[in-house]
Amino acid sequence: MPTLAPLELGVIFWASSSKPATEQLQALKALGLHCAQLGCSGEFDFTGKAAEWKAACVSEAFTLLAVVAAYDGEDYADIPTVERTVGFIPPATRAVREARTLALSDFASQVGIPVFACHVGFVPHDKTNADYIAVQAMVRRICDHCAANDQHFHLETGQEPANVLLDFLIDTGKSNLAINFDPANMILYGTSDPIEAMEILKDHIRSVHVKDGEWPDKAKPGSLGAEKPLGQGSVGIARYITKLKEIGYTGPLVIEREGTTPEIWTQNVAGAITLLKSLV
Repeated sequence: MPTLAPLELGVIFWASSSKPATEQLQALKALGLHCAQLGCSGEFDFTGKAAEWKAACVSEAFTLLAVVAAYDGEDYADIPTVERTVGFIPPATRAVREARTLALSDFASQVGIPVFACHVGFVPHDKTNADYIAVQAMVRRICDHCAANDQHFHLETGQEPANVLLDFLIDTGKSNLAINFDPANMILYGTSDPIEAMEILKDHIRSVHVKDGEWPDKAKPGSLGAEKPLGQGSVGIARYITKLKEIGYTGPLVIEREGTTPEIWTQNVAGAITLLKSLV
């Protein structure tokens, strides 16, 4: 695996079943990037593809930092819908999502990817809640499976306040459980100021997204905020980078941009790269 510079720029992209792995990595290298998180949607069939992705990483001298999972049936239309459908919280889909998670961990291990990451869904504030207890047990099983693969499991931020996520992480008690910090998610879900959240979670942040967005419309209860191109939202990217340096974070800065066409995605990522180079 190539050596990465401190605060190396990367991106999260979603794997395509219809394009060769090498072609997908070459498109990222054309943007000047040499590392990324590999997003695996519920539709992505990774069966038998580990050797292809491993070979592509070697041939392109490219580092895949993490596999990031999404699952069939997840819907981000608004906050109530997210609560019902996303992550490990919905009981009806818990078993099938756990099975896919373990299989993705194995796929990542075969490729040589050291991290599995995802949203677990809205963690209940009440630790006696049946869903809290069941999901915590599930996360422990996943951590154990990842540990057997020499991997860490990174929980993504945003769907609950930082203190609730911190309590969940500490109570779960697994040494390979950490946080993938996304500042925009804190804003999109209206949970807390991202810089204040970073201070609460700083000892457990092992990977980050660099994303921007606006707060939800207060006149529309239950709505999500709007994601924006980097530098055009309310995160305050300069203060975000300053805070990352302050807490001693030196890992990759993984750009995330969702909900656009491929052409706009490329334009927005290129713009984010330019902005981050001026700040880093």
